[in-house]
Amino acid sequence: MSFDNLCKLLSEKHPATFASWVLGTPQTSVKVLKTELSIEPIRADYVTFLQLQGRILHLEFQTKLESTPPLPLRMLDYWVRLYRLYRLPITQVVVLLLPPAPGTVIETVFCVETTRHEYRVIRLWEENPEPFLNDPALLPLAPLAATTQPQALLQQVVVKVNQLEPRQRPEISAYTQILAGLKYNQDLIRQLFREGMMRESVIYQEILAEGEQRGREEGRKAEGQLLILRQLTRRVGELPQEVLDRIETLSLEQLENLGEALLDFQAIADLETWFGTLDVGVKMT
Repeated sequence: MSFDNLCKLLSEKHPATFASWVLGTPQTSVKVLKTELSIEPIRADYVTFLQLQGRILHLEFQTKLESTPPLPLRMLDYWVRLYRLYRLPITQVVVLLLPPAPGTVIETVFCVETTRHEYRVIRLWEENPEPFLNDPALLPLAPLAATTQPQALLQQVVVKVNQLEPRQRPEISAYTQILAGLKYNQDLIRQLFREGMMRESVIYQEILAEGEQRGREEGRKAEGQLLILRQLTRRVGELPQEVLDRIETLSLEQLENLGEALLDFQAIADLETWFGTLDVGVKMT
């Protein structure tokens, strides 16, 4: 899925929230309209059409300005087709996800002789991040908002993602990491989200607290095994007895390494591969 299409998906899943954000006023009665427009086929991959009370809102998401036909002409074309179909006032807003190259002119009008058509452009990198941080529907866009400390903003985003309800968290986390990839290094994204998941784990916090109280290596190891078994079962399903036996032989350090590695597991084969790296390490020593 492209970045622009992901934004289209989000706006159609949360139309009232996106309409309220771009218009600056609360919108409650919002309906998603079809993207197919009459006459000749027109590219509508990255657009969302919303019907408000007595108005159509046309949202277009772009990672870059270059397109064929040019963006201003395309906005005029959309306006004519929408008005022909609905006969309602139309507000058009282009959301630019990334700043263009220095010196690039961001056009907001189509003008040829006596024909003039205007539309609005939102530069996401100039937007205050607070509204995005405080609304789960807009949270995936937060990493692209204005900041002088990008890593600190991304850390704030991770905290907000991990405060979401468990049912919301996986989906919003995935969308946020995808869009963050437009601006941030993938290793940094994975590191911050993985650390955030571990810090927010209630089980992990309980195990740390109990381990500190006991102050004994054996107690920490037993609790660590319990955490690993729970997380593995959630990730890959029921574990065969030989896997359970193998986990009991792991040292505390190995359990901690497995606790980090399993965040990327999709099937039990991934666990077996990880065990294989341990065996290779033993042979080399």
